[in-house]
Amino acid sequence: MDTELILRVYPFFLEAAWVTIQLSVLTALLGLACGALGAAARLSRLAAFRFVGAVYVSIIRGTPALIQVFILYFGGPQIGIQLDSFAAGTIALGVNIGAYMTETIRGAILSVDKGQTEAARTLGLSRWKTMRKVVLPQAARLMIRPLGVNINALIKGTALVAPISVVELTYTAQRFIGSTYKPFEMFLLSGLLYMAIIYVVGQGVHWLDRRARIT
Repeated sequence: MDTELILRVYPFFLEAAWVTIQLSVLTALLGLACGALGAAARLSRLAAFRFVGAVYVSIIRGTPALIQVFILYFGGPQIGIQLDSFAAGTIALGVNIGAYMTETIRGAILSVDKGQTEAARTLGLSRWKTMRKVVLPQAARLMIRPLGVNINALIKGTALVAPISVVELTYTAQRFIGSTYKPFEMFLLSGLLYMAIIYVVGQGVHWLDRRARIT
Protein backbone atom coordinates (compact mmCIF):
# COMPACT_ATOMS: atom_id res chain seq x y z
CA MET A 1 0.00 0.00 0.00
CA ASP A 2 1.59 3.23 -1.18
CA THR A 3 0.16 5.64 1.41
CA GLU A 4 2.50 8.41 0.33
CA LEU A 5 1.06 8.28 -3.19
CA ILE A 6 -2.51 8.32 -1.83
CA LEU A 7 -1.79 11.43 0.23
CA ARG A 8 -0.19 13.10 -2.79
CA VAL A 9 -3.11 12.52 -5.16
CA TYR A 10 -5.86 12.90 -2.56
CA PRO A 11 -6.60 16.60 -3.40
CA PHE A 12 -7.24 15.68 -7.03
CA PHE A 13 -9.70 13.01 -5.95
CA LEU A 14 -11.50 15.51 -3.73
CA GLU A 15 -12.00 17.76 -6.76
CA ALA A 16 -13.29 14.76 -8.71
CA ALA A 17 -15.63 13.88 -5.81
CA TRP A 18 -17.10 17.38 -6.04
CA VAL A 19 -17.77 16.80 -9.75
CA THR A 20 -19.42 13.48 -8.86
CA ILE A 21 -21.63 15.24 -6.29
CA GLN A 22 -22.64 17.94 -8.78
CA LEU A 23 -23.40 15.30 -11.40
CA SER A 24 -25.42 13.26 -8.89
CA VAL A 25 -27.50 16.23 -7.71
CA LEU A 26 -28.35 17.46 -11.21
CA THR A 27 -29.07 13.95 -12.43
CA ALA A 28 -31.29 13.20 -9.42
CA LEU A 29 -33.31 16.38 -9.98
CA LEU A 30 -33.77 15.56 -13.67
CA GLY A 31 -34.62 11.97 -12.75
CA LEU A 32 -37.28 13.12 -10.28
CA ALA A 33 -38.83 15.36 -12.94
CA CYS A 34 -38.84 12.52 -15.48
CA GLY A 35 -40.15 10.12 -12.85
CA ALA A 36 -43.02 12.42 -11.88
CA LEU A 37 -44.00 12.95 -15.53
CA GLY A 38 -43.62 9.25 -16.27
CA ALA A 39 -45.77 8.25 -13.30
CA ALA A 40 -48.42 10.81 -14.26
CA ALA A 41 -48.46 9.39 -17.79
CA ARG A 42 -48.71 5.80 -16.59
CA LEU A 43 -51.57 6.66 -14.23
CA SER A 44 -53.42 8.82 -16.75
CA ARG A 45 -56.96 8.01 -17.83
CA LEU A 46 -55.85 8.61 -21.44
CA ALA A 47 -54.61 5.47 -23.17
CA ALA A 48 -52.16 7.46 -25.33
CA PHE A 49 -50.38 8.85 -22.25
CA ARG A 50 -50.27 5.41 -20.62
CA PHE A 51 -48.75 4.00 -23.80
CA VAL A 52 -46.08 6.71 -23.96
CA GLY A 53 -45.21 6.18 -20.28
CA ALA A 54 -44.98 2.41 -20.74
CA VAL A 55 -42.75 2.77 -23.83
CA TYR A 56 -40.45 5.17 -22.00
CA VAL A 57 -40.01 2.82 -19.05
CA SER A 58 -39.63 -0.25 -21.26
CA ILE A 59 -36.99 1.24 -23.58
CA ILE A 60 -34.92 2.93 -20.89
CA ARG A 61 -34.96 0.02 -18.45
CA GLY A 62 -34.41 -2.47 -21.26
CA THR A 63 -31.15 -0.97 -22.56
CA PRO A 64 -27.82 -0.42 -20.79
CA ALA A 65 -27.28 3.04 -19.32
CA LEU A 66 -23.81 3.16 -20.89
CA ILE A 67 -25.32 2.71 -24.35
CA GLN A 68 -27.72 5.58 -23.64
CA VAL A 69 -24.78 7.80 -22.65
CA PHE A 70 -22.93 6.86 -25.85
CA ILE A 71 -25.99 7.44 -28.05
CA LEU A 72 -26.49 10.95 -26.68
CA TYR A 73 -22.82 11.99 -26.62
CA PHE A 74 -21.46 10.32 -29.76
CA GLY A 75 -24.68 9.94 -31.76
CA GLY A 76 -26.26 13.25 -30.82
CA PRO A 77 -24.18 15.39 -33.22
CA GLN A 78 -25.52 13.33 -36.15
CA ILE A 79 -29.03 14.60 -35.43
CA GLY A 80 -28.02 18.12 -34.42
CA ILE A 81 -27.65 17.60 -30.66
CA GLN A 82 -24.23 18.94 -29.68
CA LEU A 83 -23.54 18.59 -25.94
CA ASP A 84 -20.39 18.65 -23.86
CA SER A 85 -19.55 15.51 -21.92
CA PHE A 86 -20.91 16.74 -18.57
CA ALA A 87 -24.27 17.82 -20.03
CA ALA A 88 -24.61 14.63 -22.07
CA GLY A 89 -23.82 12.48 -19.05
CA THR A 90 -26.25 14.39 -16.84
CA ILE A 91 -29.13 14.15 -19.31
CA ALA A 92 -28.54 10.50 -20.20
CA LEU A 93 -28.27 9.35 -16.58
CA GLY A 94 -31.18 11.58 -15.54
CA VAL A 95 -33.48 10.10 -18.17
CA ASN A 96 -32.26 6.63 -17.23
CA ILE A 97 -32.88 6.90 -13.50
CA GLY A 98 -36.17 8.67 -14.26
CA ALA A 99 -37.55 5.42 -15.67
CA TYR A 100 -36.85 3.64 -12.38
CA MET A 101 -38.24 6.56 -10.39
CA THR A 102 -41.37 6.40 -12.54
CA GLU A 103 -42.14 2.95 -11.21
CA THR A 104 -41.17 3.94 -7.66
CA ILE A 105 -43.54 6.92 -7.66
CA ARG A 106 -46.32 5.00 -9.41
CA GLY A 107 -46.00 2.13 -6.95
CA ALA A 108 -46.20 4.48 -3.97
CA ILE A 109 -49.32 6.17 -5.33
CA LEU A 110 -51.00 2.84 -6.01
CA SER A 111 -50.13 1.68 -2.49
CA VAL A 112 -52.41 4.32 -0.92
CA ASP A 113 -55.68 2.73 0.18
CA LYS A 114 -58.29 3.22 -2.54
CA GLY A 115 -60.93 3.70 0.14
CA GLN A 116 -59.45 7.08 0.98
CA THR A 117 -59.68 8.17 -2.64
CA GLU A 118 -63.30 7.06 -2.80
CA ALA A 119 -64.08 8.87 0.46
CA ALA A 120 -62.50 12.10 -0.82
CA ARG A 121 -64.47 11.93 -4.05
CA THR A 122 -67.64 11.28 -2.07
CA LEU A 123 -66.98 14.47 -0.11
CA GLY A 124 -66.93 16.39 -3.38
CA LEU A 125 -63.20 16.76 -4.03
CA SER A 126 -62.15 16.75 -7.67
CA ARG A 127 -59.79 14.10 -8.98
CA TRP A 128 -56.88 16.59 -8.93
CA LYS A 129 -57.64 17.82 -5.40
CA THR A 130 -58.00 14.25 -4.19
CA MET A 131 -54.59 13.43 -5.64
CA ARG A 132 -52.96 16.60 -4.26
CA LYS A 133 -54.51 16.70 -0.79
CA VAL A 134 -55.12 13.03 0.02
CA VAL A 135 -53.06 10.64 -2.10
CA LEU A 136 -49.75 12.43 -2.71
CA PRO A 137 -49.02 13.36 0.94
CA GLN A 138 -49.34 9.70 1.91
CA ALA A 139 -47.51 8.43 -1.17
CA ALA A 140 -44.63 10.83 -0.48
CA ARG A 141 -43.95 9.07 2.83
CA LEU A 142 -43.96 5.68 1.11
CA MET A 143 -41.57 6.67 -1.65
CA ILE A 144 -38.77 8.20 0.45
CA ARG A 145 -36.85 4.97 1.04
CA PRO A 146 -37.25 3.56 -2.51
CA LEU A 147 -36.19 6.89 -4.02
CA GLY A 148 -33.19 6.84 -1.70
CA VAL A 149 -32.24 3.46 -3.15
CA ASN A 150 -32.60 4.90 -6.66
CA ILE A 151 -30.35 7.84 -5.78
CA ASN A 152 -27.70 5.55 -4.27
CA ALA A 153 -27.70 3.52 -7.47
CA LEU A 154 -27.44 6.77 -9.41
CA ILE A 155 -24.38 7.93 -7.47
CA LYS A 156 -22.59 4.67 -8.27
CA GLY A 157 -23.84 4.90 -11.85
CA THR A 158 -22.07 8.23 -12.38
CA ALA A 159 -18.97 6.12 -13.07
CA LEU A 160 -20.55 5.38 -16.47
CA VAL A 161 -19.65 8.86 -17.71
CA ALA A 162 -15.92 8.21 -17.29
CA PRO A 163 -15.63 6.86 -20.89
CA ILE A 164 -16.81 10.23 -22.26
CA SER A 165 -14.12 12.05 -20.23
CA VAL A 166 -16.15 13.60 -17.43
CA VAL A 167 -13.52 14.20 -14.75
CA GLU A 168 -15.32 12.43 -11.89
CA LEU A 169 -13.94 9.83 -9.49
CA THR A 170 -13.65 6.85 -11.82
CA TYR A 171 -12.10 8.89 -14.63
CA THR A 172 -9.60 10.41 -12.19
CA ALA A 173 -8.64 6.97 -10.89
CA GLN A 174 -8.08 5.70 -14.43
CA ARG A 175 -6.01 8.77 -15.30
CA PHE A 176 -3.67 8.33 -12.33
CA ILE A 177 -3.36 4.59 -12.92
CA GLY A 178 -1.91 5.43 -16.33
CA SER A 179 0.89 7.45 -14.74
CA THR A 180 1.45 5.62 -11.44
CA TYR A 181 0.68 1.98 -12.33
CA LYS A 182 -1.00 1.66 -8.94
CA PRO A 183 -4.56 0.47 -9.69
CA PHE A 184 -5.24 -0.86 -6.18
CA GLU A 185 -4.55 2.43 -4.43
CA MET A 186 -6.35 4.54 -7.01
CA PHE A 187 -9.51 2.47 -7.13
CA LEU A 188 -9.47 2.04 -3.35
CA LEU A 189 -9.36 5.80 -2.87
CA SER A 190 -12.15 6.42 -5.36
CA GLY A 191 -14.23 3.63 -3.81
CA LEU A 192 -13.87 5.11 -0.33
CA LEU A 193 -15.01 8.51 -1.59
CA TYR A 194 -18.04 6.94 -3.31
CA MET A 195 -18.86 5.23 0.00
CA ALA A 196 -18.57 8.53 1.88
CA ILE A 197 -20.96 10.28 -0.51
CA ILE A 198 -23.46 7.42 -0.36
CA TYR A 199 -23.23 7.31 3.44
CA VAL A 200 -24.13 11.01 3.70
CA VAL A 201 -27.03 10.58 1.29
CA GLY A 202 -28.20 7.50 3.20
CA GLN A 203 -28.21 9.42 6.47
CA GLY A 204 -30.22 12.20 4.84
CA VAL A 205 -32.78 9.72 3.50
CA HIS A 206 -33.01 8.05 6.91
CA TRP A 207 -33.63 11.43 8.56
CA LEU A 208 -36.34 12.35 6.04
CA ASP A 209 -38.02 8.97 6.44
CA ARG A 210 -38.01 9.29 10.22
CA ARG A 211 -39.45 12.80 10.09
CA ALA A 212 -42.14 11.72 7.63
CA ARG A 213 -43.23 8.86 9.88
CA ILE A 214 -43.42 11.16 12.92
CA THR A 215 -45.55 13.71 11.12
